[in-house]
Amino acid sequence: MTVSSGENSSNSTSPLSRLSPLEAILFDVDGTLCDSDPIHFQAYREMLPEIGFNGGVPITEEFYAEFISGKHNEDMATFFFPNDHQRGLKFTADKEAMFRRLAKDKLQPVEGLHKLKKWVEDRGLKRAAVTNAPRENAELMISALGLSEFFEYVVLGSECEHGKPHPDPYLKALELLNVSKDHTFVFEDSVSGIKAGVAAGLPVVGLTTGNPEHLLMEAKPAFLIKDFEDPKLWAALEELDTKAGEATSES
Repeated sequence: MTVSSGENSSNSTSPLSRLSPLEAILFDVDGTLCDSDPIHFQAYREMLPEIGFNGGVPITEEFYAEFISGKHNEDMATFFFPNDHQRGLKFTADKEAMFRRLAKDKLQPVEGLHKLKKWVEDRGLKRAAVTNAPRENAELMISALGLSEFFEYVVLGSECEHGKPHPDPYLKALELLNVSKDHTFVFEDSVSGIKAGVAAGLPVVGLTTGNPEHLLMEAKPAFLIKDFEDPKLWAALEELDTKAGEATSES
């Protein structure tokens, strides 16, 4: 079995253990809280041929994962329309509207999300959603998943000086929550998002919900999980609980 970046080969020490006492967890939204990438892919696959992109040939999942997933719409507007940014912005806005229409009936939480939600709430941890998604999309997904009261803040890449893969959104979340990067970690599912978390100095747990493992590993996550039921995640959280308990008994 391949050992993910940052993991001890004996699996005796989680790369998250140094964060004890844990103060906060930061969550990406798209693809992390819900498996929304297939819906985005469907929207792009339908709309890009209409503008003649790729000679009118629909994009592949591999193309979507490498060039689109997790990227900010400002960047995608330039990518699709390098000589007409305003037209690019109109296209991405139309695409997000299609996503919202499709998503209303299709959004499902990533497996184990509500189990993790209870774990976070039981320990009184601070939490924020940090996303490159437009506000309408973020609010739709968070509400549909029943998480509107769960997050203290929703930080948007578009409301920072730079969106992901720059660290700005995660640095802003740390500031808003008034927590230390030394006691906080991130859940992300895209290369862009993992790079943003790592650049902010945070350990990132990557989810393989929509993107190939080899691409995610290049962004240097602490480790990868399939979903929030993954035993690797719960072993790491259990170790954090153990260290917190030991610290309490010693004080």
